[in-house]
Amino acid sequence: MTDSGNTPPPPPGDTPPPPPPPGNGGSNSPLGGAADDSTSFISALFDFSFTHFITPKIVRILYILLTIAVGLGYITFVVSAFNASAGFGALALLIIGPIGALIYLAFIRVTLEFYLAVVRMSEDIHKSRGNI
Repeated sequence: MTDSGNTPPPPPGDTPPPPPPPGNGGSNSPLGGAADDSTSFISALFDFSFTHFITPKIVRILYILLTIAVGLGYITFVVSAFNASAGFGALALLIIGPIGALIYLAFIRVTLEFYLAVVRMSEDIHKSRGNI
């Protein structure tokens, strides 16, 4: 004898996730670009009418490369400081170098975020221009 009124609900993993809610057309891409990357990197690079933005596509790679460059600069600075004297090398390794590297990284990050924000605003303006 089965009691159909007291059946337990299915486990949480058995139900499919709900569909995404309709949004405002915002981007879900990690780089902040348009959700539909219909143009390739090369075609956007050689778009002389500037209708497609390349900044959202390269900002992550550029930040990684600049972070590596700051790290290499820090290592070069520390090695040069140790060549000058052991005391200056220790000071460069522990205090001057990390502070300088963090300042450079913060400046690079803020600059890249500024450029990306300008591009996002431009994309939003172009999208809303069609809604008016």
